[in-house]
Amino acid sequence: MVAGFALIDACEFAGLINTFIENALVTIGINVILATGLNLIIGFTGQFSLGHAGFMAIGAYATGIITEYATTAVGFWLSVVVGVVIAIIAAIIIGVPTLRLRGDYLAIATMGASEIIRVVINNLKITNGPSGIFNIPMYATWPVVYVVMCIVVIMTVNFIHARSGRAVMSVREDDIAAEAVGLNTTKWKLSTFVFGAATAAVAGSLHASYIQMIAPSDFGIMNTIAILIIVVLGGIGSMTGTVVAAVVLGVIDTVLQNFGTLRMVIYALALILLMVFKPSGLLGRHELTFRWVGKKRKAGGAE
Repeated sequence: MVAGFALIDACEFAGLINTFIENALVTIGINVILATGLNLIIGFTGQFSLGHAGFMAIGAYATGIITEYATTAVGFWLSVVVGVVIAIIAAIIIGVPTLRLRGDYLAIATMGASEIIRVVINNLKITNGPSGIFNIPMYATWPVVYVVMCIVVIMTVNFIHARSGRAVMSVREDDIAAEAVGLNTTKWKLSTFVFGAATAAVAGSLHASYIQMIAPSDFGIMNTIAILIIVVLGGIGSMTGTVVAAVVLGVIDTVLQNFGTLRMVIYALALILLMVFKPSGLLGRHELTFRWVGKKRKAGGAE
């Protein structure tokens, strides 16, 4: 992560990164934050959620509304915290009744909840209704997005590698067996759902601050589908795959910008080919890790 930051900073200092490439880097960073949270819910807990766009909208509008009155950096970070708190509350309210459902039923319920959030935002006076919010102060520069992305990835991976991760993966494999050995499956499902909602709110705040304008139409079901594509393409249950897929799709989308309307056709064909030849995703459930390789102990205990 440090090497990546240094490389990007050196390229910018050398003039190799222009505004167009910087926009692509920020978009990739925000997509990584969104996709890691969604992969935690879908890939590690086995809950098919389609409500990510709604939680992203909560974070975005918290930033848009608060920074309208507090235009300083402190105001921005306060808006991020407020957005996360509201998203957590909303996730608990939505998750308690819906996470008892499974499969397609859960997907439809969370999609409906996301749409309710969008419709509420669309009809509130404080959110400026369908017109949205403009002139949001820009504090989400690429270094800010990069650092936040790294923090979110580290927290997510630590969650997975801890006792909590073993618990949610057991729920994914067989929730009945997990409950039989004493795990509170509803609690663990809710914890990952809340965690994913919080990361989505953070991504929404960064998105609002970087784009500097938001509207309810920006947070429809297609936004969730776009993040779901990253999760599936990278490999459901692989955090490394999620990061790789976000980078690959970000690069493809950037390269195809010059193709105009043909861009989406080529983009779709690329996705189809990738899924045909690699149906389990780019990495499947594999992870890339750094490990210290030492000498193996022999049977007698000597090294």
